[in-house]
Amino acid sequence: MATAPLIPGLEDDAVYQCLLRVSLSSHGQSRAWRNLVFSTKFYDDRSNFLGDGIPLGNHVGLILVSCGMDKIHEELEQEQQDATTRDGTVDWFGKPAAKGSTGTQTFASVGFCGVWTNLVLYLSRVLHERNSEAANAVTNWVGTSYLSSLLGGFLADAYWGKYRTNLIFLTIYLLGMVVLTLTVTLPSLKPSPCKMNVSTCSVSTLEQKALLYLGLYTVAVGYGGYQPCISSFGGDQFDKEDPLEQKQAATFFSWYYMSMMVGAIISATLIVYVEDSVSWSCGFAISTAAAAASIIIFLIGTRLYRHQKTGGNPLTRVVKVFTAAAFKLYVEVPSDSSQLYEVDSAVSAIQGSRKIQHTPNFRFLDKAAVKLDTHDDINISWRLCTVTQVEEVKSMMRLLPIWSTTIIFSTLYTQVSTLFVEQGAGMNTLVGNFKIPPGSLSTFCTLSVIICSPAYEWLLVPAARKLTGKERGITNLQRMGTGKVVVTTAMVCAAVVEIFRLKSVARTNSAPLLSVFWQLPQYFLVGLSEVFAYIGQLDFFYEQSPDAMRGVGLALSQCSFALGNYLSSLQVVLVTKVTGWLPDDLNRGNLDYYFWFLTILSFVNLAFYLFCSLRYKPIQINHDDSVSLRASYAQLDLDLEDMIVERYASDDLNLIEHFLQKIESTKHL
Repeated sequence: MATAPLIPGLEDDAVYQCLLRVSLSSHGQSRAWRNLVFSTKFYDDRSNFLGDGIPLGNHVGLILVSCGMDKIHEELEQEQQDATTRDGTVDWFGKPAAKGSTGTQTFASVGFCGVWTNLVLYLSRVLHERNSEAANAVTNWVGTSYLSSLLGGFLADAYWGKYRTNLIFLTIYLLGMVVLTLTVTLPSLKPSPCKMNVSTCSVSTLEQKALLYLGLYTVAVGYGGYQPCISSFGGDQFDKEDPLEQKQAATFFSWYYMSMMVGAIISATLIVYVEDSVSWSCGFAISTAAAAASIIIFLIGTRLYRHQKTGGNPLTRVVKVFTAAAFKLYVEVPSDSSQLYEVDSAVSAIQGSRKIQHTPNFRFLDKAAVKLDTHDDINISWRLCTVTQVEEVKSMMRLLPIWSTTIIFSTLYTQVSTLFVEQGAGMNTLVGNFKIPPGSLSTFCTLSVIICSPAYEWLLVPAARKLTGKERGITNLQRMGTGKVVVTTAMVCAAVVEIFRLKSVARTNSAPLLSVFWQLPQYFLVGLSEVFAYIGQLDFFYEQSPDAMRGVGLALSQCSFALGNYLSSLQVVLVTKVTGWLPDDLNRGNLDYYFWFLTILSFVNLAFYLFCSLRYKPIQINHDDSVSLRASYAQLDLDLEDMIVERYASDDLNLIEHFLQKIESTKHL
C-alpha cells in the first residue's frame, strides 16, 4: 500500500530506505536511551513502505536513513541469517566461523617464568658459574626463546596454521621441561655442592652442561615458537569486519598479557620460594606440570576456535614483489593508482587476506603492479603482482623503523632478570627471620602489570577518550612512546638505589644494610612500562600487519626481545672488559655507572622513536561496501542516542532533519 512521504523532499529519492524505529516512553525512565528499540523496515524505490505503518505521535520519532546502495537490505538480512564472521576466519570444519560459538585462550606462563626468574642464581650457585657468565647465559637463553618466535610465526602463516603450530611448539616446550627437570634432580647430572672451608667449588662437566643447555634451549624454542602464534591466534577470535567485535578486540592484548602475568606471579613467588627453600627439583617439577596443563587447556577449546586460512610462504611473496619491480626497473609508475593491477574479486589474491588500499610511499615497489600489455600476463606471478601483494610488503617495511626502537626497550627490560637480581642479592634481604629471595622481587614488576592493566582500560582510556575523542584514548604509537619514557625513569631509580647501596656497604664493612625493598620503585616502573610499551607493541604489530602475515608481524615484535637480550649480553661483556664496572663482587664495582649508561641509551632511542612514529603511515584495509555501511550505522546509532538524550521529549521534525544532515555523508556507500 502506497503511503505519503514521511519526510518532505524524499519523494524522488529512488534508493532503498532503511527505517529505524525509535520508541521513546515519556514515563518511568530518567534516561531516554534505556528505551531505544531498533527494528529495520524497507521501502521500495518508489517510497512504498513494505510493511505496517508506524504513526507519528507524542514521543515517537521516525528516523529515515538514506542507504544509497541497491539491494543493500538483502545483504544485511543475509548477514543476520548467517551470523558468521566476515574476515575470512573458519571453524574446525573449514566453514565460516559462527560468531556465537568461539572463544579465546591464554596460557599460563608458570613453567617458563619459573625457570627464567631464578635461572641466574641456579647457574651461579649450583653450576658455580661467574656472575657475568650466568647473566649472559640467561640473556642468551631468553634471547633465543624470542628469536624462535620467527620460526613459529613463519610456519603458522605459511603452512601449518596457528592452531597446529601452537600444539607442536607446546609439545616441544613440554619435552624440554622434562629434560630440564631431570638435570636438576639426578645427582649424576649436576656438580656436587660446594663444601665448607673450601675456597674452590667443583665445576660441572661438559656432559652435565650439555644436557642442561639442551633442556634449556629446547624450552626456549618451544616456548618462543608458540608465543607469537598464541597471541595472534587470540586476536583471530575477533571478527575484524564487525564493529562490536572490533571494540572488544581493542582490549584483548591488555587482558591477554595480564593473564600471562598471573602465571608469572605464581612463578616469582611460589616456585622461586620452593627453589630457594625446598629444592630446585621440586620447583622445576611444578614448572613442568604447568607446561603439561597448558597443552590440556589448549586442547579443551579445539572445536570453539576460529582459524585464519594460511596464505602461503610470505617470504616467497616478498621476493616476488621485489623481482617483479626489478624486472620493470625502467617502467614509469602511473599517477593514477587505479591503473595498477588488482584482482576483480571481492577477496584478494592471497588466501585468508583482505585487500589493502594503495599508499604513495615506496613507489619503486609499485612497478610490480604495473601491467605491460606486451610482456605481462596475470598468470606470471614473478612479473606481475597485485596492489595488495605490493602493499603487504610496504606495510612490513613501514614497521621496521618502529620495530628497531623496541630493541633498546628490551635491553632495559632484561635487567629485571639479571642485574636487578644481582643488585638485590647484595642488599639486606631479611625481614625478621625470613630471608626474601632476591629473584622474587620481580613479583612487584608483575603485580604492577596486573594492577595497571585494568586501571589503563577502566580509568585512563575513558579519561583520554574525553580529551582526544579517539575510541582508545591514545594511539598505540603514543602508548609505546609513553612506555619508553617510563622504563627510562626505572633505570634512573636503579642507578640512585645502587649509589645508596654502595654507600651503605662502605659504612658497614661489606655487610649489606640497605633494605632490598628500595628496589620496589624500579620494579614497579618496569611493570608499568610493560603496560604501555609491550602491550601497545603487541596490539600495534597485530593491527598493522597484513592478514596473512600477522604471525610473522607478532614474531617480529617478539624478535626484538631476542635482539635486546643479545645486545644486553654484549654490553655486559664489553663493559666488564673495558671499564671494570661489573666485577664478580658488585661491592667493588660501579653498577650505578652502568645504569646511567642505559639511561642515556634510552634517551637516544626515545628521540629516534619520536622521529619514526611522527612519520608513520598506517595500513589501510579495503573493506567491502556492506561492511562499511554497517560500521557507519554503528556510529550513527551512537550519534542518534546522543541527540535523543539531548532532546528527549521533542516530537517535531527538527530532530529528524538534523539527523539526516549529519548522515548525508553515508549516501555514497
